[in-house]
Parts: sequence; structure tokens; C-alpha cells
Amino acid sequence: MAIRVLVVDDSSFFRRRVSEILNQDPLLTVVDTAANGQEAVEKAKSVRPDVITMDIEMPVMDGISAVRAIMKATPTPVLMFSSLTHDGAKATLDALDAGAMDFLPKRFEDIARSKEEAILLLQQRVKAIARRRAIISPRPAAASRPPVALSGERERVPSTAAPVQPVNERRGLPRRSGKSYQLLAIGTSTGGPVALQKVLTRLPAGFPHPIVLIQHMPGTFTTAFAARLDGLCQIRVKEAEDGDQLRPGHAYLAPGGKQMLFEGRPGAARLRIMDGNDKVNYKPCVDITFASAAKTFGGNVLAVVLTGMGADGREGARLLKEQGANIWAQDEETCVVYGMPQAVAKAGIASESLPLPLIGDAIVGEMGA
Repeated sequence: MAIRVLVVDDSSFFRRRVSEILNQDPLLTVVDTAANGQEAVEKAKSVRPDVITMDIEMPVMDGISAVRAIMKATPTPVLMFSSLTHDGAKATLDALDAGAMDFLPKRFEDIARSKEEAILLLQQRVKAIARRRAIISPRPAAASRPPVALSGERERVPSTAAPVQPVNERRGLPRRSGKSYQLLAIGTSTGGPVALQKVLTRLPAGFPHPIVLIQHMPGTFTTAFAARLDGLCQIRVKEAEDGDQLRPGHAYLAPGGKQMLFEGRPGAARLRIMDGNDKVNYKPCVDITFASAAKTFGGNVLAVVLTGMGADGREGARLLKEQGANIWAQDEETCVVYGMPQAVAKAGIASESLPLPLIGDAIVGEMGA
């Protein structure tokens, strides 16, 4: 049976364009369209689509408000369309917090090298998130919190997550391996912004190792995303810059459109941010950063592969594993798209397959925080 899609946009041209692209795939069919968020909420109830594509800026009711209303009344996978601007990035992150599963830039040429590639990408994204309809639930908005000053740091915002229990009081976590670590590396794609937020907010301010984050995301989005994570987490989070020296308790988000590598030696390593090869599909690429980590840190790495389409991270994780590093993957049940973690798990590279709610606590227990 074909996946039934509701297309929402205030532009009749864009509604028609998206509908034509989706209807080209025999596994997809556009069952209706809507010109604003209010219409989308009503048609989500009456049409009961499998997936909704949603614009952000619309009259009557904007896309973010529509996502919140849909998630409350008739939870449905939502793919957002957004502009590649700073404001567009912030609005898209708000939409993901409201319950949207994924996003694509509204200008397809910004993410694809050809018309055929753009068509295939949109079709693939819709089909991927349609598979997760059964596990959708609304995500609570982050609560406002008073700033707390930490010694030697700017004022920080404490996490609202439940206090971390001692490792021996928590169930379902892997037994500590006893390995020595120098780096935590996390790679992700579709569903990653929410997944990273859930993992990183569990890490304490005194986390004893540097962290690198590789999220498939456009360049204009990573600055806003790093700032959002920094405001939510007890650790520090920043968009990585060329020459950044790795510091414990600091997370460095790979800039969109660039590649992130390491130079130097453990304990004094720095980041190199480079344009990279145009033939590489992903910028940033998990494989490239993981491979560079294997050269610099050897086996003293915990690498975690979270939700995402494709297999990026598998070959880099393989190189890390050969050096003795520990590799974890998110489990299928809690992934938005079980592509990247599945690739690592099926290759026999991952030592653990963990549900998302446990990964942050498991990292704390494993890395000695």
C-alpha cells in the first residue's frame, strides 16, 4: 500500500511541485494539500495521512504551531521545509522540538547536485520517516531555568534531566568495560538534533573528556544548533572552529558544509576544519571524523552512532574498532531512521545496541564521569 502524504504550504506552486515529485514514486501518493497550518491540523484529522510535509512560514497558523497541534491531536510524522538562513535554522529547530521528525531546505538545489538527486532525496526522506509513525509522541518543550555560575566559567544553565544515579543503581546499562578514554565521538543524521539533545543533557559539567559531534546539517544550521545545545546542557557546546584545542567537558559540533579532523597528539589535540572533497556525499562526514580520531587517539575512543539514514559512520567505526575503540549504536526501536546504527550493528562493529533514553547515562557510567 502506498504511503499517503499531506502537503502543506501557502504557495500553490510549491504544493504542486512537491506533489508532482512525490507522486512520481509508486510507493508514495499525495492524498491532499493545505495552504496554512490550520488547514493542516484539520486535514490531519480527516485525511489521516501517513506523513505530512510542512512549511514553516504560513498565514493563519504557522508550521511550528501546526506541528504542536497535530502532535497533540493526531500524531503524524512531519517533514519540515525551511529556508537556509539563521532565522530559518532557529525556526526549524523549534519545529523539531515541537515534534517534527526531519527537515529539508525549501530550495532543493541547496542540497542536491542535480534535479534527479533532489527528487530522490525528498522521496527517500518521506519514506524513511513514514516507517516511524507507530512510535511518535509529543516532545515536551524545554523549561526555562535560572542561570548558575560555575567556577571559572560563564553563567551556565543547569539541566532539567533527572539527577544521575550511581552506575550500580541503574538498570539496563552495559557493564563498565574498564577501558581508558581520551575522546567521545558521536555521529548522527535524521532525527539527530533531538537525539543529541537527549544524550548530551545527561552529561555533567565535570565530564572528563572532550566530545566531538558530527550531525548531517547545512552550514547555516550548525551555529544555531550548537548555541541551542549550549543553553540546554551542563557541558559546554560550540560550533567547531579550525584550531580549537580539545578540552574536557566541551563538545565541538562539526560545521555544516565542512569536514572535521584532528591533528596533534592525545592530551594536546586540535581540530582541523576543512572544505574536503566535493565527491564525498556528506559534509560533515562521520566516517572522515571517526577515521581521523582512529589515527590520533587509537583505541582510546568511545564512538556512538545515533539515528540517521544511510551508512555513514560504519567504515570510520571499523577503523576505530581495529584500534581497540569501543563502538555503540542506538537501537532500532528508538531511532527515527535505523540506517546508520543498523549499518554498524550488522557489520558486527558495535559492542552495544542501546535505547536512546539510556545512552547518556551509559556514557557517564562507561567514561568515568
